[in-house]
Amino acid sequence: MASTYTTNLRLTKQADGENPNSWGQILNDGVISLADEAIAGYTTISIGSAATVNLTANDGADDQARSAFLEIKGSIGTVATSIFLVIPSKTKSYSILNKVSANNASDAVIMRVAGSAGVTLGRSSTTFQHVVCDGTSVRSANLLSNTVCITDNLFVGNTAQIGSTVTVAGAATFQGAVSVQGAAKFASTVTVSGAANFKSTVTVEGAQVNKSTTRFEGAVSLASGAPVHQTITTIADAASIVMNMATNNQFVVTLGGNRTLAAPTNLTVGQTGHIYAIQNVGGGHTLSYNAVFKFPGGTDPVATTSAGAVNLLVFSVRATDKVDAVMINDLK
Repeated sequence: MASTYTTNLRLTKQADGENPNSWGQILNDGVISLADEAIAGYTTISIGSAATVNLTANDGADDQARSAFLEIKGSIGTVATSIFLVIPSKTKSYSILNKVSANNASDAVIMRVAGSAGVTLGRSSTTFQHVVCDGTSVRSANLLSNTVCITDNLFVGNTAQIGSTVTVAGAATFQGAVSVQGAAKFASTVTVSGAANFKSTVTVEGAQVNKSTTRFEGAVSLASGAPVHQTITTIADAASIVMNMATNNQFVVTLGGNRTLAAPTNLTVGQTGHIYAIQNVGGGHTLSYNAVFKFPGGTDPVATTSAGAVNLLVFSVRATDKVDAVMINDLK
């Protein structure tokens, strides 16, 4: 009777009376060594331009799919923007270190069983991701459905979606989008490179840097004494001065001649801000306004024209065609 193999790890099962005088070697090579790989083996997988990479799966012999730890190397995005890492349709868990470099944030390595949706692997040169195959599909084993409390630094190399309360006592860095449906409390610096969506109360006790759109559906609470500030955007002097409200709320321009403050672009109702209109060393320049600007009593303010004079226009967007504003003249 010929040897057979175990269902999931493909270990050799020798038949009764088989392999006289070589039974021990086959046991060592086909069972013990392979079991060692399945428990503690580390295999490096190099991906190239192929859209699908099938891990080798050999009965009773070395292969890639049996290893406990997989390190993925290479690059993605130049030819294929999604590369499928296909494993056998057998129950097994893996720890994955995805070191693959990507041209775009959307480029992905997806681990799956052939024909299934699979799971997108986060990219990190230092952090492993745990995944589990149930025989028909691959799922991430890193999801935590209840309260998450982290007492040290938190690094997320891909999209983070948290369905309940998140509490971070150290610095937090998210390189993808963040969605938190419960309350969020950050006791130190928060840096979010992707879009952030918080659907409940957010408490930030350290600095917060958001590099994309941030939406708060609940209250935002800052610890006592924590400042809220942003940079001031300098606008190039021109006959028609345009503020792009998608880039900032605060602006400054040095007037080099008689100017008109044009209708701002990308207005959002409820947005507030200001613009410093500063006379140059010669002074004497007037400032007029597009009809979108609405002033007290319907009278356009007159800017102070003396050399170096600082005039501050403070505004609030009532509608996309109505920007309510007041002028504070000659700040010294």
